[in-house]
Amino acid sequence: MSGGNSTLLDSLFFGPMCDGWTNNTEGAIYHLGNTILFLGYMGGSGAYGCLFVFGFLTPSFLCLTLWGWLTMCSLDIVSWNLLLLVACLAQICHLLYRLHQEGLPNEDLSSLYQAVYLPLGVSVQVFKEIAGAFENKVVELKAGQTYAVEGKTPIDQLSFLLSGRINVSLEGQFLHYIHRHQFLDSPEWESLRPNEEGKFQVTLTAEEDSRYISWRRRRLYMLISKERYISRLFSVMLGYDIAEKLYNLNNKLFIKSGILLDIRLPSLYHVLVPSSQGSEGGSGSDGGITKEQQTQQQGEDQALTYQKADPDQSHTFQPHLQGPRKAPLDEPQAPQHDRYRHPWASDPELPSGGDSDGNLPPRFQRGRAPLAPTDTPKL
Repeated sequence: MSGGNSTLLDSLFFGPMCDGWTNNTEGAIYHLGNTILFLGYMGGSGAYGCLFVFGFLTPSFLCLTLWGWLTMCSLDIVSWNLLLLVACLAQICHLLYRLHQEGLPNEDLSSLYQAVYLPLGVSVQVFKEIAGAFENKVVELKAGQTYAVEGKTPIDQLSFLLSGRINVSLEGQFLHYIHRHQFLDSPEWESLRPNEEGKFQVTLTAEEDSRYISWRRRRLYMLISKERYISRLFSVMLGYDIAEKLYNLNNKLFIKSGILLDIRLPSLYHVLVPSSQGSEGGSGSDGGITKEQQTQQQGEDQALTYQKADPDQSHTFQPHLQGPRKAPLDEPQAPQHDRYRHPWASDPELPSGGDSDGNLPPRFQRGRAPLAPTDTPKL
């Protein structure tokens, strides 16, 4: 055994050298085949990279097969190169079949996958399951047509806008726009449970020719109940879409002074909090005290001040029982707001007790900021 191995090594490393090198070349077909073989191994990875590699190897082995058949007349050279040629053709057919299976049926779905689902790391197979839920159908909506009418259209589907623009209005008042790659009815979808029914509270009208896909409510619930990953995916997409719509409404929130408000600020509480009494004249910074309570409190303060000024007559005169004292006609009265001042009257930034609602700064005037202003300019 060892003797046979040593003989093989001796023949490889210490064997007789070539007696002479020939000056003849093997022909153009041989060199063309090896050149194509060299270019073929420059391909990348993935399905398209493999298709590139085997696409170059196939003509290369074809040239080598012809070289072995026409020039060398060697059966072993022809057999091996022909076998490699058949293997490359089989690989090309397999790759084309895979690409056909993983491909998307139309251009709209391909652009949707590239723009929305691919950045989220969703595979093509998962996207095909999602697309199968709406049967790979794309619905067209002409300009001026309505997708939903407030109080009439039932909430029985979830739609995603592929192209165009949708106008959202409430009682004829413009709210915001829905642009491409946004859900049409995400707030309505999240507002209902699977076993509940409801109707749209807004009207959706196409501003221009639009295209969208639509999942039926029952079928989509069946899909997300079986696939946990798809359920999480829709939860993230719907949450992001609803947040975008809320911020769009926040941009339309304003008060009469024209100041743009932010619903995240705590100082906006006195403007947005609902109160039946506050809208009639109470300020938002007085903790909910009405004008009648302020008047009664001022009367009690006047009584205490009078008792301190006249201690001898305090046991016989009770202004809160007998009413306020009437001054003579010829005796001028001092202004009440100078004699009895509120504790916060020294602060110039805060309203004084004598200020009326019309003199208060806009931030101290209680009122609601409308979410759907009638004079909102359209984009």
